[in-house]
Amino acid sequence: MTEEEFSLLAAGAALGALSDDDRRAYLRALAEHPEWAAVADEDAATAARLADLVDEVPPPPALRERILAGLDTAPEEAPAAAPAANPRLPRRGWVALAASVVLVLGIGIGTVIAVQNATRPAALVALDRIEAAPDAQQATAHVAGGGSATLHWSVSDGQAVLVTGRMPPLTDAQTFELWYVRGTTPIPAGTFDATGATSTAVLEAGMHPGDVIAVTVEKAGGSSTGQPTTKPIVAIPTT
Repeated sequence: MTEEEFSLLAAGAALGALSDDDRRAYLRALAEHPEWAAVADEDAATAARLADLVDEVPPPPALRERILAGLDTAPEEAPAAAPAANPRLPRRGWVALAASVVLVLGIGIGTVIAVQNATRPAALVALDRIEAAPDAQQATAHVAGGGSATLHWSVSDGQAVLVTGRMPPLTDAQTFELWYVRGTTPIPAGTFDATGATSTAVLEAGMHPGDVIAVTVEKAGGSSTGQPTTKPIVAIPTT
């Protein structure tokens, strides 16, 4: 995938208008090319600024289907000499199209953002919420076996998200498991896969002030005992 093709997907992702296949391609490209994250961040920020222009209103029934129907029937642009097999709107065309759909439906841009959040990966939605919190914090630590991990958390939100670089390779019978370590007590906080250059994992809700966030390598599906079976490969205090 080229950077130009990624920019088209990033614009669609910012509006929550990607198909399942395109969303998977977008996330895969983002993991393989972390240097393209600035493009996605810019589009997400633009969508957020648009949402701030009007008050959010409750979405009417079948809103998402109506918006996507509008996208499907909108004119598409492709090179005249060699039409693309799957033509897409130019990157900024997504923004203009979304604005026109909003005006026609009379629903307010805030509702579009609500639809967007409903279709985005949970980890990215949680990360946005944490970063918007007044007490948002982050810390980075080394991962045993290579790489690093950055923890983002908010005590007021009670949630944490771990963003990692390339993690040590695992077998098909293994997985990474997250833990809240409260004093000397480890509390399971979910499992995640990390096969690309970057990964983002949201911990199960319930973080307490002072918890240490740790990652261990466990059997596929997570520890069957509810306790870590290996030493943590990374541990990040939240104090």
